[in-house]
This record gives sequence, structure tokens and C-alpha cells, in this order.
Amino acid sequence: METDGKPTAPFLAEFFELSERLKNDRVELIDGNINVAPPPDGDHETIIDQLRQQMLGSAVALSASGNKGLVLPTGDHVVPDATYVPRGALRHARSWMPPDDVLLVVEVTSSDPNRDRKKKYRAYAQSGIPFYLLVDRRNGKVILYSDPERDAYTGRTEVAFGKRLVLPAPFSTTIDTADLVD
Repeated sequence: METDGKPTAPFLAEFFELSERLKNDRVELIDGNINVAPPPDGDHETIIDQLRQQMLGSAVALSASGNKGLVLPTGDHVVPDATYVPRGALRHARSWMPPDDVLLVVEVTSSDPNRDRKKKYRAYAQSGIPFYLLVDRRNGKVILYSDPERDAYTGRTEVAFGKRLVLPAPFSTTIDTADLVD
């Protein structure tokens, strides 16, 4: 790593080579560390699918991706469990795109919940991504973070599994978290 925290060219080359070689795994670069995660389990994917179906009721036309690589201004390279952008914003996007058009990222906790709770939380806030939805399976809650400032979100709405979570504009829709964990 260079002193400004951005990865060096050789380190990025190693990251991209590993990412290409491990196509079936999620390879990310967060805080100067390469993280490799196996494909998610069925419960994880069911939650993502249920969220995607519920987001169809959003007031704004959205496109969603479960495998969109984001290269953040911090130098981090992340692959959120779901990325929501205005419809059409994914067209012609490269494998690793900047987060400029991203409205919402979603993470469902898996093998390393602290990566989602802390590292990705900070990286998404630093990047100015307006909304971060965390489905925390271990703690049985869904948290919507909003209003990013520096390396934190100043807005937080939390509900226990089974409750409804209201997503503000531009989404203007409600997520029934009972459907996520049925």
C-alpha cells in the first residue's frame, strides 16, 4: 500500500489476477486487505431475492445487481450483495464501476459479519453512497443507514425481523422483513 492508503499498481494487479482466477468466489479489496468469500448460502440468497421483489414497489425505476463490482474513491474494490441504481445506469458499465450512480447497497451478514457491520459500512459512507441496508442475520435485525458524512452515516433506522421498514424517497416503499426470514 502507498502512504495515502491507495493500493499500489502491483498490489492491484495481484488483486485482479486473484479475482479472475477465483471466479466463483467473491474477491474484494477492503482497507488494504484482500478478502475472499465463498458463494453465499441459500438463506442469504433467499433474503436478497425477497428484497429484490419488494423493491419492485419502489417509487423510482431501479436496476439491481447482485454481482456489481464497485471501485470506491478510497481505493477499495467491493462487491455488495445487491446494488441498486436508477434504471439504465448499469448499461455499458465496466466490471468495476465507480459508485456515482449508486442509490443503495445491501449486505446480508455471512461468515464475517464485522466486515459488513464495520469495514463496508465505513467504505460505503466514505464513498457517499446515500443508503446502506444491512440485514444482520446474527442479531435478527435490518438496519437502514442514510445521510453519509465522512466515514459514517448520520441516519439510522433499525427494525427487528418481522417488522416493517419504511424506505424514504427516492424509494418511498416499505420492506416487510418477515418475508426475508420466513
